[in-house]
Amino acid sequence: MRPPNPTRIMVFIRKFGRPVFTTHELTAISGRSSSTVIQCLNRLTQQGLLIKLYRGVWADPGLHGVSPFDIIPYLFPRQRVYVSFITALHLHGIVEQIPQVITLVSLSHSRVIHARTGVYSVHQIAPVLFDGFDWYKGEGSFLIAEPEKALIDSLYMSSRKKKQFGHFPELHFQPTFSFKKAAEWVNHIPEPNIRLYVLNKLEILRKNFI
Repeated sequence: MRPPNPTRIMVFIRKFGRPVFTTHELTAISGRSSSTVIQCLNRLTQQGLLIKLYRGVWADPGLHGVSPFDIIPYLFPRQRVYVSFITALHLHGIVEQIPQVITLVSLSHSRVIHARTGVYSVHQIAPVLFDGFDWYKGEGSFLIAEPEKALIDSLYMSSRKKKQFGHFPELHFQPTFSFKKAAEWVNHIPEPNIRLYVLNKLEILRKNFI
């Protein structure tokens, strides 16, 4: 049997027109078996033509640089996640300090994923609060919380047992930021005690900003 030809697989990879792809996608488009595709991908990676980002997720650096955010939809192909908390606040220009961990919201259980592109911390949130996000307007194709929702997500999570996101770096609210809109998100919190906690925290931030 002739060994698989990685060069032919590369033709299929370039057809995606994007740097990140999965083993499953390549198997489907190429018509090759999964074992053949994986063998070719490993050889191309050894040759420096591809980068393995995570289990079953690869990148073709020949197209353009791979952002840590490019991989997000491929890390969670069966569920929706959106960027929030400190990472979203940074991308919106409210927090200057670049977070070392990319923080995400999900309806699934919380976990931490270590990939070639960085560390991704996933936090579970109540279904009623899984909203207030849209596609990022800058480079990359991923979902991100609106500035007001990212702040409320952070305050909400700070009320939980682990007290995460309770302390912020210096905040720089943009003129377009709406504390009224943020307060409206607080009303979605089902637990009365947590709702009051978040509202009080929000009011402190509003007064400090004024």
